[in-house]
Amino acid sequence: MYKRQDIIHAVGIPQLLIDLQGPELRIGTLTRPLVLEPGQSLRLGQGGVPCPAALVQAARPGQDLLLDDGRLFVQVAGADGAALQCTVVRGGTLQSRKSLAAPGLEVASPTLTEADLQNLQLAEACGVTGVMLPFVRGAEDIRTLRRALEQAGAGQIRIFAKIENLAGVRTLPEFLPLVDEVVIARGDLGNAMPLWELPAAQKRIEAQCRKAGKPFMVVTQMLASMEQNPVPTRAEVSDIFNAVADGAAAVMVTGETAVGKWPVEVLSLIHI
Repeated sequence: MYKRQDIIHAVGIPQLLIDLQGPELRIGTLTRPLVLEPGQSLRLGQGGVPCPAALVQAARPGQDLLLDDGRLFVQVAGADGAALQCTVVRGGTLQSRKSLAAPGLEVASPTLTEADLQNLQLAEACGVTGVMLPFVRGAEDIRTLRRALEQAGAGQIRIFAKIENLAGVRTLPEFLPLVDEVVIARGDLGNAMPLWELPAAQKRIEAQCRKAGKPFMVVTQMLASMEQNPVPTRAEVSDIFNAVADGAAAVMVTGETAVGKWPVEVLSLIHI
């Protein structure tokens, strides 16, 4: 039976890009999805929804926490050292392994997790041609990934730096020469700043990449409405047009093709 990467290459797709966890914060595995209602209490950490211990240690009452790319919003009401007691502000359904952002809070996280290091050891044998590092904070994160790739005998694999936080925006000029491509990841980047500032931030990052001759891709909610609908909105089509007009080497449609109802139509539209 073909391995997944064999199927990818067999249909004529030469590039295989994987996403590492890196310094990204995520909740752990749930026994079942949780439906959260505004005003409800939610425990994050020991005895509740699993989350990184470093977040539990760093967060204080009043801290806002955004889950699942900001679809859900909770606020820390109390902390006991083992968990955070939170109040749901914006509810919804919480699934396993969804993203968790703490705007304005620095949480100590390693550049690469143990799982990342294990995956990098397998990357070359699986035909991986590029790896994405989330939440790049500076040049040392890129150097750490490059060393890990070289130690795994995969130094030729390309590095894609995901810009998802204010530190990445600030230090982009420092690490831009060290990466092969930049990923403007608007989901968490939009959580790190007032949402109305995101378009201007995207434009500034694009301009820096163009000046440096570095390719970039634009990702997150390019065709989000097509997770449920067979045709996109006019605003989505304009968004993709503007990204390409600004010089984007690629756009990414993840949720649209992974869990959406119309993945073939999404790809057909992208290829027009």
